[in-house]
Amino acid sequence: MVIKNIYCVGRNYMQHAKELNNAVPTSPFLFAKPTHALVEGQGQTISMPQDQGDVHYEVEFVVHISEKFEPDMKAEELIDKIAIGIDFTLREVQDELKEKGLPWLLAKGFPNSAVLSQWLPFEGLGASANFDFTLEKNGIEVQRGNIKEMIFDIPTIIEFSAKHFGLDEGDIIYTGTPSGVGKAGKGDRFVLKWKEEKVGELLIGD
Repeated sequence: MVIKNIYCVGRNYMQHAKELNNAVPTSPFLFAKPTHALVEGQGQTISMPQDQGDVHYEVEFVVHISEKFEPDMKAEELIDKIAIGIDFTLREVQDELKEKGLPWLLAKGFPNSAVLSQWLPFEGLGASANFDFTLEKNGIEVQRGNIKEMIFDIPTIIEFSAKHFGLDEGDIIYTGTPSGVGKAGKGDRFVLKWKEEKVGELLIGD
């Protein structure tokens, strides 16, 4: 499956914005990752930057767009599958970029920074809101989220993305992370879960 564009929503959960002392946005705040950042978590070992400060994990609900957006199209028409992802972030690099008013690409776009679980059937937004997505680090749950807790819901994110950037078949959207982000380091094992079942796994190596 070919992924075209990777859009990511920042600060889309109230408690996450607060834990990083960020202002809560009044409209969707998006950034992008290159496709070279993508990696599917199939239990393998992946590498992270070792010399650019702390790497933080951020678990997210990810949607896959099945066709070109047209005005008045509903989210249920556009989304054909979902995944649980990790947006890995070079936190100190990001803080420096924010201070300078520069784009976040250096902090967000490195190889292996966009992790995906296996793709899962999309059962509709209402059904998806009945379940939490979670991230475990070394056997301990560190993040738990639910799409009903988003500041900007998925239809709003889709409309905003389509209006400002375009949205077409093969695009994916990381829809934001809940609170509980933290450091990821060598030897850490991460397990992604949906409906309390493991759907992805990886180990941080060199």
